Amino acid sequence: MLELVIFDADGVLFESEESNIAFYNAIFRAVNEPPLTSEEAGRCIFLSASQVFELRARGAPDRLRLMREVSSRLDFEPFFKLLKPCLKLRPFLLDLRDRYKLGLATNRSVTVSGMLEHLGISDVFHAVTSCADNVRPKPAPDMLHLCLERAGVEASKAVYIGDSETDEIAAQAARIHFLGVGVRIASQNRVSGLADVPSELDRLPVRLASQQT
Repeated sequence: MLELVIFDADGVLFESEESNIAFYNAIFRAVNEPPLTSEEAGRCIFLSASQVFELRARGAPDRLRLMREVSSRLDFEPFFKLLKPCLKLRPFLLDLRDRYKLGLATNRSVTVSGMLEHLGISDVFHAVTSCADNVRPKPAPDMLHLCLERAGVEASKAVYIGDSETDEIAAQAARIHFLGVGVRIASQNRVSGLADVPSELDRLPVRLASQQT
């Protein structure tokens, strides 16, 4: 029986490529760094901010510290306005909440609270976890374990909805079922978009039971 549906944020609930690129480039301009390369732009969708800063700092602690300081002083609202929800999130999530507990597990950190407020969904989730909880970022399973603990649900009764290999690795490590969304994930269990998730969740218990027989 499925009890808990945990969502990733970026690439699942909304498209954030434009927002993320603007965010990191604003920080890099402030510290006299060149803008994101095309490779960095692709990776920043699923990496945590700390991971992006560490990659760019290339082992230089002073550069890393400066990026973190600039990031902590930024006004995030202009970047939230660049987020592109895949559909009307609040009614979509409230409908799912009638059937399941809902969780959020994201490699974001200090932006999570403001992001949820901006999107009007801060009161929807039973459990929210992120790098702000002082856990290792995905692909480590830490934040998924914490999400399960906060929701009071066993791993075998939860599914993680993600859009990257990083998400799938984290789900496997946490022993949580996984459902991929979109074109960035080549998982065996995948749907084309967020709108297809509810019908796939309805089929999930039957499909899992058949795999065990």
